Amino acid sequence: LGVAKGDRVAVYLPMIPEAVITLLACARIGAVHSVVFGGFSAEALRSRIDDAEAKLVVTADGTYRRGKPSSLKTAVDDALSHVGDGSGHTVQNVVVVKRNGQHVDWHEGRDHWWDDTVGQASAEHTAVGHDSEHPLFILYTSGTTGKPKGILHTTGGYLTQGAYTHKAVFDLHPETDVYWCTADVGWVTGHSYVAYAPLING
Repeated sequence: LGVAKGDRVAVYLPMIPEAVITLLACARIGAVHSVVFGGFSAEALRSRIDDAEAKLVVTADGTYRRGKPSSLKTAVDDALSHVGDGSGHTVQNVVVVKRNGQHVDWHEGRDHWWDDTVGQASAEHTAVGHDSEHPLFILYTSGTTGKPKGILHTTGGYLTQGAYTHKAVFDLHPETDVYWCTADVGWVTGHSYVAYAPLING
């Protein structure tokens, strides 16, 4: 899909394995991910896509909220129909995970099923090297005191801090402990303690 080092990828997924897989794939190629909490509205998603100038959105057909089906792809479609002035958004492709089997509107040439896209990818890939100050992700503040602000986290500093706090705060021992974090990856706690730090610390 042409995503390369430095490109921004908006992630609008529920708590499914593909969320963490997407984060790690972005890190591997040097793309900058920007996770938007799956409970946020199309308007909130739109503002973050626009601000980050995302080239790709990864989402799901839908999810479940309080046990009932809830659409995600519809919010993405709505967000992309209104990004910026409605004609100049930067998103070129949308990858959609089949989560709950909801019907979704489909935009040929832009929308791609996750399984088809991943199925066409090579299992062989060399990670892209970059320095410690290379951007890893942008995460937006909640916006309770004004417009949400994108906070840029760099690779070296963020991963060092996350690994240290994970080890020091939780006192985990990989050879004996079982660890589970219930945080959503839409928040920094999820980035740190669901995805990155547990992998770094083994």
